[in-house]
Amino acid sequence: MSQIKQMIRLHQQGYAIKAIARSLSISKNTVKSYLYKIGEAKLNMSDLLAVEDPVLEGLLHSGNPAYRDPRFEDLKERLPHLEKELKRVGVTRKLLWEEYKVSYAQGYGYSQFCYHFSQLSVSARSGTMVMQHEPADKLYIDFSGKKLHYIDIETGELINCEVFVACLPYSNYCYAKAVRSQTIPDFIGALNDCLWFLGGVPRALVPDNLKSAVTKSDRYEPDINRSMEDLANHYDTVVVPARAGKPRDKSAVENHVKIVYTQVFARLRNRRFFDLESLNEAITSCVDKLNQTRMQNRSYCRQERFISSEKHLLGKLPVDRFELKHYAELKVADNGHIYLGRDRHSYSVPHIHRRKKAQIVYTDRMVYIFVQGNQVAVHQRSKRPNSYTTNPEHLESSHREYMDISPEKYRKKASGISHSFEQLILAIFNQKGRYPEQLYRTCDGLFRLQRTYPIAMFDKACNIAVENRMFSSRSIGNMLASGMAGWNEPQENEMPMPGHSNIRGAGYYS
Repeated sequence: MSQIKQMIRLHQQGYAIKAIARSLSISKNTVKSYLYKIGEAKLNMSDLLAVEDPVLEGLLHSGNPAYRDPRFEDLKERLPHLEKELKRVGVTRKLLWEEYKVSYAQGYGYSQFCYHFSQLSVSARSGTMVMQHEPADKLYIDFSGKKLHYIDIETGELINCEVFVACLPYSNYCYAKAVRSQTIPDFIGALNDCLWFLGGVPRALVPDNLKSAVTKSDRYEPDINRSMEDLANHYDTVVVPARAGKPRDKSAVENHVKIVYTQVFARLRNRRFFDLESLNEAITSCVDKLNQTRMQNRSYCRQERFISSEKHLLGKLPVDRFELKHYAELKVADNGHIYLGRDRHSYSVPHIHRRKKAQIVYTDRMVYIFVQGNQVAVHQRSKRPNSYTTNPEHLESSHREYMDISPEKYRKKASGISHSFEQLILAIFNQKGRYPEQLYRTCDGLFRLQRTYPIAMFDKACNIAVENRMFSSRSIGNMLASGMAGWNEPQENEMPMPGHSNIRGAGYYS
């Protein structure tokens, strides 16, 4: 454009076209074409000298004539339909062009069709906004689409693992960890580890709309998973999910997923791992190297920026790590216990709450029991099946006359059926170290068996149980179901073996 201005000045000073061309080292035809454009457009030369070079270029280079071609206008009208069709399975630009030529024989050739289609798609695409992030403001969370794996050393099977990725967008400080699945326990565990890795808590957590974090996706009011809310409350932060179908809302972590593919997946592609722990050690090593490598076009690395500008602004971590909570609503049984079906274990509740609805909150270590909004019992969680955890203070075994259930009631009821059944009930309640309340369900099971099997068969099973101290209703039920307690004794063989001479006897072998 500076040469064009020189040409205009020389033309204003009266130089001939040949002289202008020789002075500027350009062809005469070039000088003629520019002077023709200026005259055709009726542009004022003094005004052209006063404008900036980009404006001058726009005035003299108005664009390619192809953009005024009727074929171009036709293609422009077809663009929304073509873009929609291109997203369908198996549809290619070649196929779209062939269909385009059938409907418009005078249309572009394949190369020009692809060129103009690309240009129009770019111009029609909405622009992006540069997001300004504040330090310690948000932690973006996502899972990578691709998976890593380790080898089961016993079976040789490849065990695929999801890769959890998180980043702080201000410093681009990154964290990654392999977990077995995207289920709530694995997701919450990885997020828990991430916060302790950072050494602090950001003001907001921004997950994708995965089920482990968001129960119901919605652009404006998504339903947050209960476990995710519990974690946020424990760490004094909030959950702000990205909008459904809007990956640009969390572009920082989407970009870090691509970086993890390059810096972690690619570096580990030829290594073999035989457990999840060794796989995560290798991932941590790669991520540490990524955080300590200077960023492109930056004078610092991720770790330097995080430590100097962001870490001290993070919220303080609580004393204890978050434990995943589970919830249940159960009825307190007549024996003063609630039965936690997940562990097949019973926990005692104060006897005054029998037959009431109880709300149960339990973690990996503890079980909390609430009745009508008040905490009435706390127990250490036990995963020993078909067992009881009982606090003696919850029981009122010495005041059974005020209750409609007691060991004596069970004994009297059994004595009305058979003497053997009564002896079995007495033996059950005479066990050392067992509270009567823990044995009521066993007795209920025995009365059910008594109603199911013949009395002679049941009595024999009771005798065998007392002799062998088998006090579980399940073991007695198995005995009855298998026929071990058959009430018909085997008959003795009354007829002797017939005598004959073809018997060698013991002397034959001496």
